[in-house]
Amino acid sequence: MSSLLISGGHVIDPANQLDGPADVLLTNGKIAAIGADATSQAGDAERIDAAGKVVSPGLIDLHVHLREPGQSAKESIETGTRSAAKGGFTTVVCMPNTTPTIDSPGTVALVREKAEKTAIVNVFITGAITKGIAGEELAPIGSLKEAGVVAITDDGKCVQNNELMRRALEYAAMFDLPVMDHCQDYSLVTDGVMHEGYWSTVLGLRGWPAAGEEVIVARNILLAELTGCHVHCQHISVTGAVRLIREAKKRGVRISGEACAHHFVITDATLAGSEKFWAKDGKGITGYEGKTNLPQWPAFDTHFKMNPPLRSAMDREAVLDGLTDGTLEILASDHAPHCGYEKEVEFDYAPFGITGFETELAFSLMQLVHSGRLTLSQVIEKYTVNPARLLKLNKGTLSVGADADITIIDPEAEWTFTVETTASKATNTPFYGWPLKGRAVATIVGGKTVWRE
Repeated sequence: MSSLLISGGHVIDPANQLDGPADVLLTNGKIAAIGADATSQAGDAERIDAAGKVVSPGLIDLHVHLREPGQSAKESIETGTRSAAKGGFTTVVCMPNTTPTIDSPGTVALVREKAEKTAIVNVFITGAITKGIAGEELAPIGSLKEAGVVAITDDGKCVQNNELMRRALEYAAMFDLPVMDHCQDYSLVTDGVMHEGYWSTVLGLRGWPAAGEEVIVARNILLAELTGCHVHCQHISVTGAVRLIREAKKRGVRISGEACAHHFVITDATLAGSEKFWAKDGKGITGYEGKTNLPQWPAFDTHFKMNPPLRSAMDREAVLDGLTDGTLEILASDHAPHCGYEKEVEFDYAPFGITGFETELAFSLMQLVHSGRLTLSQVIEKYTVNPARLLKLNKGTLSVGADADITIIDPEAEWTFTVETTASKATNTPFYGWPLKGRAVATIVGGKTVWRE
């Protein structure tokens, strides 16, 4: 038998309401025992000393872009999952906007085969809502479910035809699949490249109004209520969208939302350059108050261009409030890698997207735990049991008999993110050089340590 004892750690498992010191024994890729039983049964098992660390179920990121098939110059399943492991994630859920699009059972099988050969963490797959994510004709939803997808989404694009979206939800409900939606009304957003507001006016960049997100969130709430299908709104970024979801959940509508670290850390002011950003909004980032020698960047830096865009300080606070009161129940990265040369163009022409695997946990700890907004258990819940419940994954728990996927976290570790140490193929992030607090120190998948500090 292959056994591993994680000893001396503080176990936090929201799925089982565990929050205290305990040992954890892993045997043959499964959780064998926790607490006194783990210690007594360990025998000559390999040991990891987790004293002073937190032992949690393996973290889940349900919104990532691994770019395979067809876009491996940006990222591959191999490099993407290595970056995920370094960030503490044992399970990732990849989006279907690849080349070709994941809109058929054959492409699902292709991605699964590639993941089995090269991935070092668990990879689950989403299928497209429409063929080619073109928003015109439904993909074969039943066949995609049979092929093993855990949800459907046109992420990267948004179905604009409300009648088509209704039919998609009706079919998805028949097959017990959640629908994940990228909320963007094209007629309102048009060719916007940054949040519409003070800074878009100052910088002369085309604005992207908050209403472009809010209209689709409202549409999704109405259709979820009509069809009974669970709709999950991806990367929520504006005040109105948080309010709409909060009110709908109180009525019992099957709607949920997620937040990404970049939307609750930085704002649209970053595009004016670091000096203006820190002067106006620095107090909104826990741990940076009064610090000097903070990272510098120029105005119009394309690494701050993402979809949805960075919003106002008021929107950032609304997203934090939504995470605090449970309106937004899931944390994710929207890890969206690009080649370096693609970002080295004028702001209008650069692609949207930011990497996130290796920084999202630290920013979540800083903005939510170290700020006192949430407990560590509540943040871990948003990375484990909540995404597992949404997608019906047998993950996110330390129950005896469950898969031995574990993340060991040092919430107090202070470190700096650097381009030299990233495991991702891509470097399109503005967070290099940022002082961070909290990180994963070991990632265990199926009882095997796939990354350790």
